[in-house]
Amino acid sequence: MAHRRRFDADPRKLLLAGPDFRLDAIDPRSTPGFGSGKAAGKAALGEGSRVLSELQEKLFAESRHASEISVLLILQAMDTAGKGGIVRHVVGTVDPQGVQHHAFKAPTAAEQRHDFLWRIGKQLPGPGMIGVFDRSHYEDVLIHKVRGLSATSEIERRYGAITAFEADAVAAGTRVVKVMLHISKGEQKLRLAERLDRRDKFWKYAPQDIEERALWSEYQAAYETAIERTTTPDAPWYVVPADRKWYARLAVQQVLIGALEDMQLGWPPAHFDVKAEKQRLAAS
Repeated sequence: MAHRRRFDADPRKLLLAGPDFRLDAIDPRSTPGFGSGKAAGKAALGEGSRVLSELQEKLFAESRHASEISVLLILQAMDTAGKGGIVRHVVGTVDPQGVQHHAFKAPTAAEQRHDFLWRIGKQLPGPGMIGVFDRSHYEDVLIHKVRGLSATSEIERRYGAITAFEADAVAAGTRVVKVMLHISKGEQKLRLAERLDRRDKFWKYAPQDIEERALWSEYQAAYETAIERTTTPDAPWYVVPADRKWYARLAVQQVLIGALEDMQLGWPPAHFDVKAEKQRLAAS
């Protein structure tokens, strides 16, 4: 298909976190598989939007005829890496009635009385939906590991609980796509500076961003461990270089398109006599 030819190979193969995965071996400014520049990238994103929109409509249409399948896109990243841009420029190009978006914040007191996955399970996408987790259950291993909020034994338990939880979701018909947007520390500094320089960006800035930035190395190590421990054939991790926003959006779009194409979606057949209905309509 035309939207694939712009890449040298299937982006999923290029971005997939394999068994020998190392986060520091990935250049955040690189554009794996895409040899053209920003203008070509934006054009390809526009082409892909039409493909993604049709696939999403097929997914939604199938659910109206008893299909139980859905897709869950999990977005994880350091601050400023562009999760919001992915939601707006990739997922935002499809029919909103077919999207369930949830941004997980710090758990409430009521949520803390349950296992950490309790609140996550309640937000899994329904049949025919594309679910988006803007941050997710991975915060409960990343932050807890870096900040020492849970014992090492509990964090180890959570890795296993996560893989079991995702395996159950896949078995129930949800295609799980996990994306880590990989931004460099230098690029994050530039984006934070922009937020402080522009009045329309103040709302995006939080003083604690600097505190989290001071733990950059610890977070990189935590991400590497979490990805290595929880990537599976049915719920793989894709690490997307994110210093170039246009590339990150295009790459995530293509990964999502690939997942939907693998589902071999189709338009549901008519459950009525089409010819007879045309005749009735003509006579009405």
